[in-house]
Amino acid sequence: MTTSPSTYVLRPSRLSDLPHIERIARAAAIGVTSLPEDTDRLLEKVRRSIHSFDSDVDAPTEETYFFVLEETSSGHVAGVSGITASAGFHDRFYSYRNEIVVHTSRSLDLSNRIHVLHLCHDLSGYSLLTSFYIEPHLESTPWPQLLSRARLLFMAEHPDRFADRVAAESPGLCDDAGHCPFWDAVGRRFFNMDYAQAERIAGGRSKSFIAELMPQAPIYVTLLPEQARLAIGQLHPSAELPFSILMDEGFDENTYVDLFDGGPTVHARLDTLRTPRSSRRMPVRFGQPVGELFIALNTATSNPRSSIVHGQIRDGVFVISAQDGALLELVEGDELRIASLSATLTGGE
Repeated sequence: MTTSPSTYVLRPSRLSDLPHIERIARAAAIGVTSLPEDTDRLLEKVRRSIHSFDSDVDAPTEETYFFVLEETSSGHVAGVSGITASAGFHDRFYSYRNEIVVHTSRSLDLSNRIHVLHLCHDLSGYSLLTSFYIEPHLESTPWPQLLSRARLLFMAEHPDRFADRVAAESPGLCDDAGHCPFWDAVGRRFFNMDYAQAERIAGGRSKSFIAELMPQAPIYVTLLPEQARLAIGQLHPSAELPFSILMDEGFDENTYVDLFDGGPTVHARLDTLRTPRSSRRMPVRFGQPVGELFIALNTATSNPRSSIVHGQIRDGVFVISAQDGALLELVEGDELRIASLSATLTGGE
């Protein structure tokens, strides 16, 4: 896969980006609750992000970091992604945990292994990857890699701001009309609203209000309608690209599913993931690199900038062009955190 480097840059969102973010929220799948189609909530999301980037932080609390993918020549915003520093900081972060229970009858010499979903808040306190969206015309390019994985570089560069474990929700199955087989079989039994309504209410908020009113007993999957059973752990088509990127990183996909739509919720230790594990911090020198493509992130806290650049490691420094240095707002001698793009492109992306 080839690319013309430095066409796009990932940077923190600004208030002036709001019209672009509203457009993206309208285009995002119903299940992306961290991108609510609500101007006031999106404005608050950007304001909270600006405050988080500007704050001195020594432990993850209520911070949220919201990035935009900007086309450098036009200023067009072609994608967004985010990080929540601590999921469930104010309210518990609920999900369903996949479990197998064994029922045994000694008198009949029979046993059954039964799939159940257990309501839990195991992932409370994890850092959460959120809000991924990229315009369709860029899906087959390397820029989704930047949009997703630069977040992990930022987390590796600023570990005090994040938990040592990370999770990400992916939208589950629903149709264009908003009908969701898992919600219809489970959540709707206890709330007189359809899936799209529930997502609008939850958009950008905690889902704990749902969990608090749901039965605490395990859900026996065998008692659900077939469509709902088949939907557990399945992806909305729009989620396949970001999910595949996370899988290549090394996330576990089999343990948890989303409370609303049954989509997979992945999790991992940050230091076991491919991009943070393989990344390195190096001083920069400007020159004419003859080398591979890298995802590169400057080390600034309040104004991090990341892009895909041609680079070469020479004598303990990272050589990039002056043009790419300007894009990342660097001067010679500054440091970058880098990860090879080719190392992130295995697995058929």
